[in-house]
Amino acid sequence: MPDRASARRTLGLWQRRLHGGLRSATALRAFRRIGIGRRLAPVSREWGFDRGTPVDRYYVEAFLARFAGFEGYATGSIRGRILEIGGREYADRFAGARAGGDDPATVDVLHENAANPEASVIGDLTNPATLPAATYDCIICTQVLPVVWDVPSAVRSMHRALKPGGVAFITVPGITKALTPDRDHWGDWWRFTASSARRLVAEAFVDGRVDVETYGNLLSATMFLHGHAAEELTPAELDLRDPEYEVTIAVRAIKAGAADSGR
Repeated sequence: MPDRASARRTLGLWQRRLHGGLRSATALRAFRRIGIGRRLAPVSREWGFDRGTPVDRYYVEAFLARFAGFEGYATGSIRGRILEIGGREYADRFAGARAGGDDPATVDVLHENAANPEASVIGDLTNPATLPAATYDCIICTQVLPVVWDVPSAVRSMHRALKPGGVAFITVPGITKALTPDRDHWGDWWRFTASSARRLVAEAFVDGRVDVETYGNLLSATMFLHGHAAEELTPAELDLRDPEYEVTIAVRAIKAGAADSGR
């Protein structure tokens, strides 16, 4: 007959196995509930647009919203003369009527070619001659740099185009699937980390201010890769930030100058 110590060890072993099995079963049920399980293909190859808001877009918009203007309270940094790369969605959303003040925002859109009807500036972001120098109060560049081969030149071009004290809002992906259909038109060259984004931008914004933050966690990264939308997660699940799972990296870079103070 076993002694008491041996019995306790045996009981503890079975308890650990039981609790581990329960945790595994619970996790498996959760993955099945959200449609992941042991899938070999995503639930959506459209980034989640066909199901709602893509997870990375949720993070991009949460970042930009923090610096928007609020009428009667603050003008924010997304104001004045704004350049947005690729479209004007975020400039219109986060400046527009909320910009406040007597100087309403004006928006330019940069695109590589005239296929984009919103484009008011046509050209290559990496070419210094594309953008006028010291012209913009704000530049919005979201999820663009992965399809640009010469990233340092693109960042230098944005810095050159800002007025002293102007602000660039740049977001890049850390964890993502292949960038389709962009790779068939411009290529799909890079993924970033907080460290690489900080170094790239800081080298262009010498003497300016560069703030970098990351968004994402294991669950939101997994859901994003499977094509689930942000609406299929709770705010708490989306907003938890785990620095080991950088889904979206966001940079706010302020050009050195007299207008720098207070931003």
